[in-house]
Amino acid sequence: MPMDRRTFLEMTAGLAVLPAGPALAAAQAATVEAPMRRRVPTTGEQLPVIGMGTADTFNVGRGSDDRAALTEVLAALLQRIPKAVIDTAPSYGSAEAVTGDLLQDAGARGKVFVATKISTSAANAMAQFTRSRAELHSDSVDLLQVHNLIDWRDNLKLLRQWKEQGKARYIGITHYREDAREELAHILRNEKLDFLQVNYSLGERNAEKALLPLCEQRGVAVLINRPFQDGRLFSAVRGKPVPDWAGEIDCTSWAQLFLKFIVSHPAVTAAIPATSKPKNMADNLGAAFGRMPDTRERARIAATLA
Repeated sequence: MPMDRRTFLEMTAGLAVLPAGPALAAAQAATVEAPMRRRVPTTGEQLPVIGMGTADTFNVGRGSDDRAALTEVLAALLQRIPKAVIDTAPSYGSAEAVTGDLLQDAGARGKVFVATKISTSAANAMAQFTRSRAELHSDSVDLLQVHNLIDWRDNLKLLRQWKEQGKARYIGITHYREDAREELAHILRNEKLDFLQVNYSLGERNAEKALLPLCEQRGVAVLINRPFQDGRLFSAVRGKPVPDWAGEIDCTSWAQLFLKFIVSHPAVTAAIPATSKPKNMADNLGAAFGRMPDTRERARIAATLA
């Protein structure tokens, strides 16, 4: 059953609401293990390797019934991985507003790393960013990105100004298509950026060839979108059991294997899978914990789709 707002607030308030005894001990033990984190090269700030995207999944109505499952999704993230990246955009329908409302309801704005985007021309960027901050109920964002390289030269100039003014702590660029690789590489070589957001998965590995090494060389943090290739990876393994050796790297599902393959790459800062299902959110979060695959084990995971 969907949880109500009171239950959500209790979940995100901490362990003080839990009863004493075995239940409390178990809950405390579950929180001892910290999620894996990666440095943002330009500042040294540490971010959890698993965050959350909102494209499609958070594009819902304003009613409580529309948002009930998303309330649980966000509660799971806040409870298990504080300061995780939540990525949204004004072009994701109502997702930006829904994200802002749910964070405000939970009193959780300071408990997450909020990333949004400019997805319009530079001439309209100020109006869009003003609206985004209103939707997010915040005067500033953690990361502001040029969405899919839209008017990127002029928009980057604006982003740098807003960063200097304290309206964004970091700036970056994004894309989700393979045919954007060369232009992304050109920008990385010639512009000073904090973040790149790009698609990378077992099914789309071209980022390994130039972009990820380039980000390592240039000191650019990397967010990964489309980690499941819009669900196609699950179709590729449908009916196949999770390999027995997955337990050696603390994976219990295909989702965790796919995500650990991504975040074990040394250039990757965080993956941002999107879901509207609390069960899937809990599963995804498991990829932030336990042992990460080494080079041999990454090859073993890749071989499952060969």
